[in-house]
Amino acid sequence: MKTPGSQSSLHRANLERVIRAVRAAGSLTQADIARTTGLSAATVSNIVRELKELGTVEVRSTSAGGRRARSVSLSGDAGIVVGVDFGHSHLRVAVGNLAHQVLAEEAEPVDVDASADEGFDRAEKLVGRLLTVAGVDRGKIIGIGLGVPGPIDITSGTIGSTAILPGWRGTNPREELAARTGVPVHVDNDANLGALGESVWGSGRGSGDLAYIKVASGVGAGLVINGRIYRGPGGTAGEIGHVTLDESGPVCRCGNRGCLETFTAARHVLPLLHPIHGPELTMQRVVQLAREGDPGCQRVIGDISRHVGTAVAQLCNLLNLSRVVLGGDLAEAGEIALGPIRDSVGRYAIPSAARQLTLATGALGPRAEVLGALALVLREMGDGMLLGAGPDT
Repeated sequence: MKTPGSQSSLHRANLERVIRAVRAAGSLTQADIARTTGLSAATVSNIVRELKELGTVEVRSTSAGGRRARSVSLSGDAGIVVGVDFGHSHLRVAVGNLAHQVLAEEAEPVDVDASADEGFDRAEKLVGRLLTVAGVDRGKIIGIGLGVPGPIDITSGTIGSTAILPGWRGTNPREELAARTGVPVHVDNDANLGALGESVWGSGRGSGDLAYIKVASGVGAGLVINGRIYRGPGGTAGEIGHVTLDESGPVCRCGNRGCLETFTAARHVLPLLHPIHGPELTMQRVVQLAREGDPGCQRVIGDISRHVGTAVAQLCNLLNLSRVVLGGDLAEAGEIALGPIRDSVGRYAIPSAARQLTLATGALGPRAEVLGALALVLREMGDGMLLGAGPDT
């Protein structure tokens, strides 16, 4: 029988500490593990050897700073995680292992007016197909990360009334998908998952504080503070799309006037270009035309970006962020978007905050959210589950 503070309890806690560090980073050298956990090099060496014998971690030869080193990652055979990302018009699913390797991934279009049941039916079929492609058994799934384009009420787990997918309002996606699959489900909004994906695999790597600004069918921000997603007590932190820019502006879907979203979301800005480019115009096409030199599309992208920059400046004044990563359709515009955002930040942010800010486009493109869903499972899963009953030494 283990007692708190006993040698066996301390040993298991150290095992879990090492697993947690490796799980969050994907792979670490033993020296990095010692720095991250505060454990001695000798203790880390012994723990890594024990975890390797248990089949929990894999150890490979590598180099660090020009010197030979040992890279430690969770075993690819220890379990499978699944990421499911629902967007305004797409469904993307990825299957990965605990070593942060994506084994299979696929995306397909979805009807924006489809019900949650229809969406989950599609997701189940796609997950099954990808498991077959990856050659892994469904029984090895230890968790599913689910992203949806709307705020999640932390208390009830339901999607808020401002969700972009109308057929999902009031549903509890975590309970629904868990009931269908029989495995734990972790759910978050798409902007939070985009932030997590970029912080683990993309432009946010190495930055403990960042905002991921997603501009697509709506506008949202995912906030990473001290290396962790910040959701707020009700789960609505990062709703940057509802920052008021003009109290006399257009009425927003949230009921207020002049929100950032009314000046930047696709459904509000595309009609400006319909007389020139027709009613079938998409935001992706606007970005493409802007990159090709179309003056009207460049102007619209520039206007959107200046408005986004105003809101980013407010975030910087409040949080003094070190990095802002731009995602969604707007990110594909590159410097056409970053330039005006940078100008607005320079104009409206406190000079010291603006100087410390790094502004970049996302490195993961449309994959950011589904990779963030995988990372969510990897971060939320219990460390002890990889040890079973655990050693009793």
